Amino acid sequence: MNALPIIDIAPLYSDDESAWPAVAERIDRACREWGFFYIVGHPISSERIDTLLGAAKRFFAQPTEEKLKIDITQTAHHRGYGAIATEQLDPSKPSDLKETFDMGFHMPADHPEVLAGKPLRGPNRHPDEPGWAALMEQHYADMQALATTLLRAMALALDIEPEFFDKRFHEPISVLRMIHYPPRQTASCAGQQGAGAHTDYGCITLLYQDEAGGLQVRPRHGDWIDAPPIAGSFVVNIGDMMARWSNDRYTSTPHRVISPLGVDRYSMPFFAEPHPDTLIDCLPNCSSADNPPKYSPVTSAEYLLSRFADTYAYRREEQG
Repeated sequence: MNALPIIDIAPLYSDDESAWPAVAERIDRACREWGFFYIVGHPISSERIDTLLGAAKRFFAQPTEEKLKIDITQTAHHRGYGAIATEQLDPSKPSDLKETFDMGFHMPADHPEVLAGKPLRGPNRHPDEPGWAALMEQHYADMQALATTLLRAMALALDIEPEFFDKRFHEPISVLRMIHYPPRQTASCAGQQGAGAHTDYGCITLLYQDEAGGLQVRPRHGDWIDAPPIAGSFVVNIGDMMARWSNDRYTSTPHRVISPLGVDRYSMPFFAEPHPDTLIDCLPNCSSADNPPKYSPVTSAEYLLSRFADTYAYRREEQG
């Protein structure tokens, strides 16, 4: 089978809790076998997506010097605009053919955690466009709520405390990202991909992708397959942090983006990542005498920063 599972999560929003286990079981099976699946039946409206897409197209169409007013390489907490070739997700390939906008959980400059210099904490850096900040902050909150609903289903499947993840996603370091992939023919060389093969760093990723296509997934037992756009859906995948938490019960699956020919591609991933001090240690029920914990405990912030250093040249320079 080459088609990723499609799961209707509408029952998770029902007051009838007897309907939740069947959805949780489908999510659990998809996480074990694929590490990737689509969700439909979520509360994010098509009107919201259309508004976001329009805002993204207007922002990325601006002159580079305008976008660089919020240059991500000039911030200590990884917020703002990332120019083309800022990232290199696959070290065996040239830097990625994409440009980005990143935002996270907003903390004002006078917040105690910001004043203390805690990593990945600080204010968002929005472009000076009418309505942009309010739109993005609202969508960030709504995507975090959707991620929380999915994580509750995973807690049910993993037979752990129902609020386990809720408690650890208070003031998270989740990231909402807007991405523009220029057409493939604009690549600097033949080997440059939209996004090189990689696994995501966090817990779960929820991705909106437009109709251009280009996302590919490499399942545990098989070659690359397409993950084409499905109207009204998000693509969900497991990140490395959740793979560590679940002792590899849940699969963190490599994926990439091959930029389409002749058209621009836009996507909006939401990377759900817990509070920076959260200890990522083997979950209850995910180890045994025959399957001991495979990973050393690490905090959420420590793990993410280590992965950022592998991906972003400017982070390596800061640490070097």
